[in-house]
Amino acid sequence: MKSNRIKILSLLPLAALSWACTDLDVDIKSQYEEIPNTPAAIEATTAEIYNPYREAMGRQHWMAQTLTTDEAAGVAMGADYYDGGVYRQMTVHDWNADNNMLSTMWDGAMTGITTCNQVMKMLENISEEDKAPIRAMRAYYHFLLMDNFGDVPIMNDNADAHPARSSRADVCRFIESELLAVKDVLPDEVGTETYGRATKWMAEGLLAKLYLNWNVYTAASPAEYTPETPNSKINDCIAMCDDIIKSGLFDLSDNYMAKFRPDNGPQIKDFIFVMPYDRSTQQGMVHARFWKSRSGKDQFGVVASGPAGNIRCLPEFYDKFSLEGDERNQQYLCGPQYYWANYEQTDEPFMISTTKNGLDQDYTESDMDDPIEWQMTYTREIELRPDGEGTLDVGNDQWGRAQGARSIKFYPDVNATATEGHNQSNDMPIIRYADILLMKAEAILRGGDATLGHTPMSLMNQIRDYVNAPQITANPTLDELLDERAREFADEGWRRNDLIRFGKFEDNWGFRYLYPEGMQEKFRRIFPIPTSVLNTNTNWTQNEGY
Repeated sequence: MKSNRIKILSLLPLAALSWACTDLDVDIKSQYEEIPNTPAAIEATTAEIYNPYREAMGRQHWMAQTLTTDEAAGVAMGADYYDGGVYRQMTVHDWNADNNMLSTMWDGAMTGITTCNQVMKMLENISEEDKAPIRAMRAYYHFLLMDNFGDVPIMNDNADAHPARSSRADVCRFIESELLAVKDVLPDEVGTETYGRATKWMAEGLLAKLYLNWNVYTAASPAEYTPETPNSKINDCIAMCDDIIKSGLFDLSDNYMAKFRPDNGPQIKDFIFVMPYDRSTQQGMVHARFWKSRSGKDQFGVVASGPAGNIRCLPEFYDKFSLEGDERNQQYLCGPQYYWANYEQTDEPFMISTTKNGLDQDYTESDMDDPIEWQMTYTREIELRPDGEGTLDVGNDQWGRAQGARSIKFYPDVNATATEGHNQSNDMPIIRYADILLMKAEAILRGGDATLGHTPMSLMNQIRDYVNAPQITANPTLDELLDERAREFADEGWRRNDLIRFGKFEDNWGFRYLYPEGMQEKFRRIFPIPTSVLNTNTNWTQNEGY
């Protein structure tokens, strides 16, 4: 059972918000004769600021950051899970403004900003210290919008009811100014009370991300960025990383796979900022639903809901998990499958009762309906049906369901009941100490000053050491560092961000040959503004290229 889970309560009437709208002219005090400002009331009221992006982080945001990269493909199984092409679009890079992943991401981040501003108005007489977490979270929601959509409105205390969009560079600078203004008055404790909340370390970790990508975000346009573009903030990134390192509050003492289980929580020393989930009270985390085979319902224990199984690891990405002794190799399953119990693989083969035709839908001999037992076997390769390119159809037979390696990093929550469905209690890390170390290593490789006696080699070896992977004996190249980030942060939603910064987002992988234009369309480094948003904000124009 997850210990010390934070329960998020709400005192705000937010259900009536118009999700695509940016209207801030809402009388939120109308229901109250007196606004409570006791510490308990402030904590309960501000708790709502952490909720709005929960659905997106647990599904749509994660998919958009993952399927658009070399990590994974979103396939169909016959007519199942084509879903209007939303997964295929992301996989081959031909998404458009009607893709509903994007609207959920936009709405979640915009609602987060609006919620922060409403809480700020409600508690207008509270101290700057009490306002700091609200401002930090508002900056984080701006970061999500800016990173994904480019030019977005800056919605601070003085924002217009229907604000215009600001340039991506200006939004980037606003986020920086907000985080710098509050970081030293945010809580600096680490424990149950601050878990999943905005802290000094969350602000500094987010600043490190902002600074590492500064030249990406301040480029004249997304298409004009190259990895050679000078980054004036590279030493600022190192300074933020150093402050977190010197705090001594975080470390890599946790077992790699154990950090991502349904029972993770405040005890994980690697986690700096997380989105807490609970299969009953804080729902939305559903990774295992999409990774497990459709026939793998009970491989990890008796579960209430059948999986979708339409996300598959791409072969070249799977091949990165081959370092001798590396515990991170365990996060992907490939080859013959076995039952699991208590987070360990047993020696009992996972058998599927089917028929010869059920195993292979092209088998049509007279004995096609004869029953057989087949040990489920995941393949490295992902093979489409002969006519499957239009939908990325791998087939809905057992062979089709077994195409591609599968991630079990966010281990299935086998305790979920029928009413809890696919929801998992695995908390989703957003900023980790391991990321701080690798960001510093990258910043030094990109020309930053080495500090605290660290080198890119020593920093990367801290990562290698805790996962029992081979030590490196020289400073890594940037490509080697990118591969290390792949192994460390797979399935955590940072791969798109990394590939863009490294200039590799337009590279050829997986099924991208089905839309070759996408390998030249650098405007896709940001997503289009969702159609629903443009329908509301009719004075806005669509992002260039869309």
